Formats: sequence, C-alpha cells, structure tokens
Amino acid sequence: MCGIFGIAVFDGRVAPDLLERGTNSLSHRGPDDSGVKIIRETAPSPIEIGLGNRRLAILDLSVLGHQPMQDPATGNWIVYNGEIYNFREIRNELQSEGLVFHSRSDTEVLLKAYGFWGEHCLERLRGMFAFAVWDAQKHRLFLSRDPMGIKPLYYFQSASHFLFASEIRALLATSLVPRRLERAGLLNYLTFGSIYDPITLIEGVSSLPPGHYLTWHDGKVQTSMYWDLAAWARAKNSAAQSPRASRRECLQEDLHHTLDESVGMQTVSDVPVGIFLSGGIDSSSLAAMLSRRGDRLNTFSLVFRESDFSEAEYSRAVAQNFKTEHHEILISQQDALSALPAALEAMDQPSIDGVNMYLISRETRAAGIKVALSGLGSDEVFAGYSSFRTVPRMERFSAFCHQLPKSARGSLAWTLSLFGPATDQNRKLSTLAGANGNLIHPYFLSRMLFTPAQRDQLCALQDEAAQKRANLSLENNVDQCHDLDPINRVSYLESRCYMLNTLLRDSDVMSMANGLEIRVPMVDHILAERALALPGPWKLDRGVPKPLLVEPLRSSLPEQIVHRRKRGFTLPWEHWLRDELRLEVEQTLTRTAEGPLGSLLNQAAVQQVWDDFERRRTSWSRPWSIYVLQRWCERNSISA
Repeated sequence: MCGIFGIAVFDGRVAPDLLERGTNSLSHRGPDDSGVKIIRETAPSPIEIGLGNRRLAILDLSVLGHQPMQDPATGNWIVYNGEIYNFREIRNELQSEGLVFHSRSDTEVLLKAYGFWGEHCLERLRGMFAFAVWDAQKHRLFLSRDPMGIKPLYYFQSASHFLFASEIRALLATSLVPRRLERAGLLNYLTFGSIYDPITLIEGVSSLPPGHYLTWHDGKVQTSMYWDLAAWARAKNSAAQSPRASRRECLQEDLHHTLDESVGMQTVSDVPVGIFLSGGIDSSSLAAMLSRRGDRLNTFSLVFRESDFSEAEYSRAVAQNFKTEHHEILISQQDALSALPAALEAMDQPSIDGVNMYLISRETRAAGIKVALSGLGSDEVFAGYSSFRTVPRMERFSAFCHQLPKSARGSLAWTLSLFGPATDQNRKLSTLAGANGNLIHPYFLSRMLFTPAQRDQLCALQDEAAQKRANLSLENNVDQCHDLDPINRVSYLESRCYMLNTLLRDSDVMSMANGLEIRVPMVDHILAERALALPGPWKLDRGVPKPLLVEPLRSSLPEQIVHRRKRGFTLPWEHWLRDELRLEVEQTLTRTAEGPLGSLLNQAAVQQVWDDFERRRTSWSRPWSIYVLQRWCERNSISA
C-alpha cells in the first residue's frame, strides 16, 4: 500500500525538486520507504517522465519491494498503490511462461504481468489498485484503477504537463495546478455531501473512474473502460438462465463461496491483520468466516460515552463469541473535538463523513496494526440499506406521477409540501411528485443532502454548463443499469455512487493518513458480479436481514446480532453540534461570506440552515456539510 505521484513532460524537463515535493506530500500514505525516478526518452520524440512513490510495506518487507521499480526485461517502470490478492497465481502462470522474478512482492508481479499481457493484464487482477507504468516500448504512460474504485487516482493535464497522484493535494503541492473551485463539484457536494467521480472540487483535476485505464502518449490523454459491474452482471445473468444454473441453492452457495474466498485472499500479509468490529452483521460475518479458518483475531471497536450511540454490548458479544483479542476505543466529545483538526486536514476532498474512520484508524495503527479488514460494501452487495425497499416504491410513485397532467403533478407536490409534516421525507416526496421529468432517478433523491429546491436557495450559482457536468456521471450510471430489476438497480447505484464517492474515498484517505491499510473483502468485483446476477427479490426477506449473507453463517452468529436494529457507523454529531462544537461550527459558517464561497453561497440561506438545525427542523448533516466545505477551502487556499 502506497502513495504514488508522477509528472510527464512532452519536449521539456522534469524539475527534480518538484518531483520530490509532490512525492513527499504523500509521506503519510507511505512512512516506510520513498523513491523517485526521472526517465528521459529522446526518440521517437523527447519526453521526460518523473515517477514517485511513498511505501507502506505490507508484502515483501525487504528492499526488493522498493519503488519505482523497473523490469530489466522490458525496460518498463512502475509506481503502484494497492494489493493484488491473487498475485501468487499470476506469478506462477508467468513463471510457467519463463519469466524470472527477483522479489516476493506483488509490485513485481504486476509489472511483469503488464509487460507480458499489456492492458489485458487487468482482466486477471483481483484486488485494489491504482498504478502507473512507463511503457518503454510503446513510449506511453499507462494508468489504471481497480474495477470497484477502492483506490483513488487523480490526474491533471495542461498545455505543458501531465500530472497524476493518489491524492489531489499532491497535485496542488506542485503549484502547477490552479487552486480554483470546480463549480460542478460544488453542486455535487451540496447535493450529496461528497463529489461524484470523475468530477473533483478542483477545476481541471479529474478522478480516473473505476474500471478504467488511461494512456498519455505524445502529450495526448485517452481514457478507456475495461470493466463495468452492470455489463458483467448481465453476461452472468444470461448464463444463470441455463437449467443447471437455475437452482437457487446452487447459485447462493457459489456466492458465499466467492465471499469466503475473497475474505481468505485478503488476509494475506507479512504484517498483523485486525478487524473493525461494530457488532453489526457485516463485521460480525467477517469475524465468523475468519474464525472458521482458525485465525487468531484482533478486533477494534469505537465505544462512545453517549449511550444512545454506543454499540459496545454488541461488539463485546461478538468478540466473546469468537474469542478475539478485543480492543475498545473509548471516544468522548472532547476526544472528537481534539481530533477534529487532524481529521479535517486528512480530507483530500470535503465529505460529511469520515471523521469516525479517522479515529478508529488512528487508534488501530497505534496498537501496532498495519492492516485492518472492514465490512464496508456488504449493504451494497447484499441489499442492507432501506433504499432497497424505498427506492423501488419511489420508482412506482414517480411512474404514477408521470402519468398525471402537469397541473395535477404540481397540485400534488403543493399539497404534500403544504399539508404534510415538515420532514425531509415529505420534502423529497414533494420533489418527486413535482419533478416533471427533471429528476434523473428517484435513487438520487434518497441520497440527497439538500433537495434541488434547497440547493438552489443555498447556492447563488446559476451555471447551466456546471449543472450538466454535475449530472453527467449520474445519467451515465442510470443508463448502465436501466435494464436491471429494481433491487439490483439500487445495488448498482449504491455501489457506483454512495459507496464509491463517500465510503471508499473516506476510508482510503482517513486510514492512509494514519499509515493503515484497510481491506474490504465485500468490495470484491467477482463477488459483486455474482451477486448482481442473482434476482433482486432473493436479497430481501422480512424475517432475516441480508439473507444471502446471513443464512450460511446463521449457526455461527449470535442471535442478538442477526436481529438487532440496523445502525450506521456514525458519531453522535447531533449531540456534539449542540454542545462543545456549537461555537466552532457557528463561527465558521459566518466566514462563508469570505473567500470563494462568498460569491457562490447565499449567506442568508446558510444562516437559515443553522437556524433550522437549532430549531430541530433539519439534521446535523446540513450545517456540518457547509462547515467542512468552508474549512477545506480555507485550508487549501481555494479561489472562486
């Protein structure tokens, strides 16, 4: 696990100090080793490439895992962030073809695999990764990101430079990227509390989408998709219609075998591995599967002093059941307040989530653990969110409203708004009724932080081009999954939207800020393919939550865990924003009148958001989102 940085110049030179500065800005991601390399090509055209790496040593702790790494046989160079879990199988296959290896690292396997298969090596990889290869034969820079988007990769192209990095702030550290706010990114953030790929909050900086690769050749950038979840699921779903595959029990067993395989592969490490244990079904299932293997488990849980938010009794029950070495991390309001500056500093892009991940990552790393397993992704794959029931109903309601005359839709929306309780749910129903075809899909309404009407009041920006850019990835995602059944459509959208742009991004930056690698066995692309190929109704059962996950483990899981009410992994912000954090947040919101947000946000609307929170008319997430945005702009000296 690492941080990578690179710069390519067509007919120019790479400044060594710039390469060092960009690489060292990622030192938190790789405290164990550092390396840079400048490659000069004169034919067929003059090109200079700078590659940098900061390493967190997990596999092959020796100097043989040092990066940038060169393949002597091809002359190719690589910088790489991630883990290839099936690297041993790929290595054996390449050795049978006569290739010689000099280390035990997956970095060398990836480098050799690219040299032997080119971009087709991506079809063989199972893991999380973002990497760049200088292809000495084709005289091109090749970048790729894993299918599910677990590892980030950002890039910037100007007339004179091409830059890429694991984090946006590494690009900003070069001073070659203007610190201007991307307006489409701002609209995304106000809508969802995070920015949706490929847009970022910095103008000109893009995120390489999951399942894509990029080539830089002769100063030109081209991106290509090599994998998409919906496309693969459709192919597998066709195969599932054969008589042999039609047996439900057989397909469910195959799905669980794939999960068990993913969990086993992701425990491979040359350093100790821990588990984040909340006491919910997801992390408890991980503990159950690992316990069956006879592994000695180290588990870590956040425990809050506020009893309404504490899950200590459940995590303790699971730890006792599987006899783990359990570590409780007691978090008070003061602890969170003290950690807040460092957590905000760790945010590569603003997010309404993530501080919880910062706290548990910090304490897990302090306990001597470098790798931790998380149950993230289970809700998306196994239909654990309430959205799997509500969004199909919203689709039907939307279809009904669409059949009504325009005047009737307007009347229905007005009635819901005027006579219904002033709740977020009724605001969203009113929006859905009056959408008039302008809502891309009801799913996005279920994940909205501010409804379109609320956002338009808040945002003084009227920019149709920015709105089109903000909507483009949403429209593309809906197009990809339009022919899936309603439940699987939600699964695809949850994976490609909320999970990708909030959960995975926050997990990456917050864990890597503390030199910790988080592995997510339930965000395995083979598992996702097989799950999405199964009929959606199989994934819902009124008696058992997430039956495709729970049933095979039912005998191992404590009954109180299976039937407990679902709770998200969140901090008690509602309490804290009314207590010690109140003054800090309130004062920061008044500063939105200054700096770049002064010309982009309606200050009266910002104050109204805070007033609504104080009067308990809205949740903590809305003022918190504006607070985080303002702090991020201040810290990164962003201009409008």
